[in-house]
Amino acid sequence: MPSSAFLFIHPLLGVDDAWSGYRAELSTAPAGDAILQHLVESPLTDGFDHRHPWLLPATTTPYLPGRLKRRAVAVFPANPSTADVAALAGQEAALRQNACEVAQLTATNAPLPATGAWHYLLLTASHARSLPPFQLHGLSARSTLVATDVHSHADRQWFLDNACSLSTGEYLLARSTAVPNRADTTRLKLLELLALIAEDADTAALDNVFRQESKLSYGLLRLVNSAAMAPSRPITSFTQAINLLGRRRLQRWLQLLVYADPNDGHLPNPLLQKAAARGHLLETLALQLHSAPAVENLGDAAFMVGSFSLLNVLLNMSMQEIMRQLPLAKEIVSALTENSGPLGNLLRAIHTAEMRDLEAAEAKLQRLGIAPEPHLDAQLAALSWAAKIRSAH
Repeated sequence: MPSSAFLFIHPLLGVDDAWSGYRAELSTAPAGDAILQHLVESPLTDGFDHRHPWLLPATTTPYLPGRLKRRAVAVFPANPSTADVAALAGQEAALRQNACEVAQLTATNAPLPATGAWHYLLLTASHARSLPPFQLHGLSARSTLVATDVHSHADRQWFLDNACSLSTGEYLLARSTAVPNRADTTRLKLLELLALIAEDADTAALDNVFRQESKLSYGLLRLVNSAAMAPSRPITSFTQAINLLGRRRLQRWLQLLVYADPNDGHLPNPLLQKAAARGHLLETLALQLHSAPAVENLGDAAFMVGSFSLLNVLLNMSMQEIMRQLPLAKEIVSALTENSGPLGNLLRAIHTAEMRDLEAAEAKLQRLGIAPEPHLDAQLAALSWAAKIRSAH
């Protein structure tokens, strides 16, 4: 049956910064079991790495594991309401009897479980930091520790130092205050290239920029040969990339290239994947808006808004300063600098969900005319595509 609940999916980062699992969280709306069943039965889940766990909220009404099978891990609250205790206890017992993995969402007002009692333990940053470090190391011996509400790079490093294997990535949205507001020359050259693309410059002008900055050519070829692109034969030159991809598809890869490591690119880059997922998600959801923005090529514009929305974090510059260097349509500029207009409102809703203010995110999506099931499908498609992108290949 249809569900009025929204389900929000967050990639979980492993110790090497690669996406290594997913956490799904329900909004406060009722009938959560229906949207969860929609998730586990979706063919879109087949496109994800089958080694990665999916941490799903346990509900009072059981749902089947569907296509996720053993990847589905039910997360039980530490302090369920009195009305839910019996139903959740029954589900937990049934899952354990069937040798399914189970998880607990810990709470500061409840004692931590015994070592090995759960396959996964989820702890917020504030809760974990209040515990003696040896306690986390002891728990990690027989449980996978998952850090949530990780809002700073310092928190992320603390968790890595204290036996947490997986974490959410809210910290990726925070601009650094430890380095000067100065972008490296390779990325500034890429901004010049993006400006040429936005102005529909000819191929010779684009090729000239690539000849000036060899790192850009190297980075572009790594991206377009990645699993997300999967060309029938390797692309070995910029001209070949234009001929095979076309200008429109090439522009999308150039928009993501700015996030690739300009030095060696041999480490996972979660900011690149987040930008890619945002671009894909906005492109899909923009077509569902009640009030479509007055912008040419809506899908392309929405992808650009999503993929460019993290440039301020990457370059450690204000979005206003970045936009002054790019000749973009005013609707795109206002969406990125002020979160105004339909695309800006959609970007704000997605950002709110990524910061895990789920009730507010749901309200924003509803006002935009976006329904729960299409929203979930759009998330799955975007995350599956972005998960396949490798900046090093």
